[in-house]
Amino acid sequence: MTGPAPARPGRDPGLQPERTRLAWRRTTLACTVASVLAVRTALYGGVSAPGVVLCALCCACWLGFLLAAHRRIRVLSAGRAPAAPSPLHLAAAVLCTAALAGCGAALVLQG
Repeated sequence: MTGPAPARPGRDPGLQPERTRLAWRRTTLACTVASVLAVRTALYGGVSAPGVVLCALCCACWLGFLLAAHRRIRVLSAGRAPAAPSPLHLAAAVLCTAALAGCGAALVLQG
């Protein structure tokens, strides 16, 4: 015969949003590093028109991702249970990331 089941501690809903917030911060840092390296690559060895255009596109993509990430971080830091991100918000973050990768690859191939 067994006794009553031991009480299980409740799930702490604060941990998952905190981990997600930190993941958004890490991804923002990675995008920042990629953008800085893209600017460095574009300006290394002289300035060219395609390099400047690609550099500007990289910076625009970085700013777009930064805005999307900051919005999500703010929602996660609000203290209450965060709502699921909208598909438009997630699509914007994915498109900015993919465009940044494409611009970076174009800069590497150009150089």
